[in-house]
Amino acid sequence: MPARLNPAASQRYYFYLLAPAVILLALISLYPFFWLIYMSLHQVSLSPNQPDVWIGLENYMKLFGDKRFLAGWRRLAIYSASCMTLQLGLGLLLALVLNNSRYEKPLVTVFLMPMMMAPVIAGLVWFYLYNGTFGWYNWALQSLGILSGKSILGSADTAMIGIVVVDTWQWTPLITLIVLAGLKRVPQDQIEAHMVDGAGSIRNFFSIVLPNLYPFLLIAVLLRFMDNFRFIDAILRLTGGGPADATKVLPVYLFEVSFTNFNLGYGAAIAFTLLVVTILIGLVLVRAFTQPSLRQKD
Repeated sequence: MPARLNPAASQRYYFYLLAPAVILLALISLYPFFWLIYMSLHQVSLSPNQPDVWIGLENYMKLFGDKRFLAGWRRLAIYSASCMTLQLGLGLLLALVLNNSRYEKPLVTVFLMPMMMAPVIAGLVWFYLYNGTFGWYNWALQSLGILSGKSILGSADTAMIGIVVVDTWQWTPLITLIVLAGLKRVPQDQIEAHMVDGAGSIRNFFSIVLPNLYPFLLIAVLLRFMDNFRFIDAILRLTGGGPADATKVLPVYLFEVSFTNFNLGYGAAIAFTLLVVTILIGLVLVRAFTQPSLRQKD
């Protein structure tokens, strides 16, 4: 068909197509964002007859002296780092084993099943597995002499390990799926050329495979990092932040302040701080994962 009968669409045309979705996303995201800032600067009243009181940065100043807030950050760092380390290691290993294997498709389907479960349901399932009276895992560990009389979730020494295992069980398949997709994109001609030069499997992995996986690993790390900073369904179902606040990571403390104590202004300050730190760490992760690929191009 001649070009004059089918002219190229103008940029304004594409703008009109995108405008409704952009406006909807802006309303969904920007309004809660500015309302969060508003609440963090006020003492929010739950009574419709009593107005909110402007207190400026007072809620933010309280954060520096709040030991439970600082402890929540420490527990969140331990929880997130443990989950990311285990899930990246296991996900990468499983992807390498499954890639181009004979039973790849059925095994991938089986491995994805935990990820399809709602986090609160996963927490409920593992709550019964960890139960100190009839939990199978609790009985097995006690029979092997690994666990003492207390249940896994009933001891401050093992409760954090318990919730890390649940998160790893449920979300390692996501890492595996992303890495497996990345392995399909690794140029085979580069691997073959490297093998002609005398490179072995391990050298091929670090020289060819891993650099090509950086974009996929970045996606996996960002997704899991953001989920660890906001999903508390399984933790609330398993421990509720206990015992003795051993698993009270910052989002759980935020939930307690906002929806148990109904201190919405202080809760908004915690939430805004968590949002800012999440964005900053996300930028650091993006830079850390893109630098190796930039050096490779150079």
